[in-house]
Amino acid sequence: MNHEWVRRSGRAATAFLVCTAISGAARAADWPQFRGPDRSGVSKETGLLKAWPAGGPKVAWTARGLGEGHATPAIAKGRILGMGLRGNDEVVWALDEKTGKELWSTRIAAGTELRGRQGGYGSRATPTVDGDRLYALGVSGDLVCLNFADGKLRWQKNLVTDFGGRVPQWGYSESALVEGDRVIATPGGETTLVALNKLTGALVWKAQVPDNNRVAYSSCIAADVGGQRQIIQFLAGGVVGVAANDGKFLWRYDGPANRQGINCSTPIYRDGHVFAASAYQHGGGLAKLTSSAGATTAAEVYFTRQMQNHHGGMVLVGDYLYGFDNSNLTCLEFKTGKPMWSDRSVGKGSVTYADGFLYCRSERGPVALVEANPAAYTEKGRFDQTERSNEPSWPYPVVANGKLYLRDQDVLLCYDLKQPGGGG
Repeated sequence: MNHEWVRRSGRAATAFLVCTAISGAARAADWPQFRGPDRSGVSKETGLLKAWPAGGPKVAWTARGLGEGHATPAIAKGRILGMGLRGNDEVVWALDEKTGKELWSTRIAAGTELRGRQGGYGSRATPTVDGDRLYALGVSGDLVCLNFADGKLRWQKNLVTDFGGRVPQWGYSESALVEGDRVIATPGGETTLVALNKLTGALVWKAQVPDNNRVAYSSCIAADVGGQRQIIQFLAGGVVGVAANDGKFLWRYDGPANRQGINCSTPIYRDGHVFAASAYQHGGGLAKLTSSAGATTAAEVYFTRQMQNHHGGMVLVGDYLYGFDNSNLTCLEFKTGKPMWSDRSVGKGSVTYADGFLYCRSERGPVALVEANPAAYTEKGRFDQTERSNEPSWPYPVVANGKLYLRDQDVLLCYDLKQPGGGG
């Protein structure tokens, strides 16, 4: 027997197993980017608690020292990915999903850009995991591609210096979108959107949207509209669509944009219709997209003042839309805008859906479990988050692999949501 071959084969097998453990296939209940696998804020996970005990679900672990930031974490392949401002460094970090222990951190930029600005400090964006890589966007426009395994930098661009972008008032807040072999981001200046080769960072296309094309604080989505793949983004001037293959400008719908251009929530798309909303005494609207001969038009179906959604997002469950209309959790019929109910709930905040329930997080701290039921507001538990910072609780609640994650600046709390006997 060739013992040297056996020795080398053994080492190779060990290396393969380690690599597989680090960068294996994502699990169905992972949350690998902002607002989940399809950016809808809707989880397909089941077997979660149907009511919370007094004091809320059990805390599984708490991670500290993450750095300043309002960035919602991503969960993928046994790891938690996030961003923060540590001293003068803006960093991307990875934690062990089971323990919260830090595995690596990578500096991507000097992080002093937002110090002293209104609205708090630090990173806003959620890293996007794609295979053995992840993509993250810093507040000053630093777009990076890192190794999932160890955080090593693969490539880096800057939306301002490389593409003529313009940093918005509170910094870049977009979570980069991976679409096929490309990564999409919104410089929002000389170039509205860009598509880069996700492996090399090389420019694939630039999209120039006419009129008010400044970047706001929303993250784009991809959708099939009339047989054409499109990138949909909520800019300062309105919601727009460009062709995913070459960036050609296709349509715009300005109804949901407020005068200040502070548009934060991600658009919702279904069956040829797109809904978007903003706050500042404004509201939301639904537009029907019609495609013909390679052209797309957007026609307003309705506009409502009863979904003045600031930055907490909305979810579409069945035929009904749920989100915070300023300080009131509100349910609307998606196709008509008909109000079904409105309740003070926990006050202004963000919302995520899983297993029949809305996870509602107040920017003041309280968290509630609410039935996703268009007939009535029904609350099934609430608790006050511990270790509250002095900043608003803007990161969205994340539900992944039987756990609830709440980021609050320097701290990440992990809660156990599984029903007794419901498995891991």
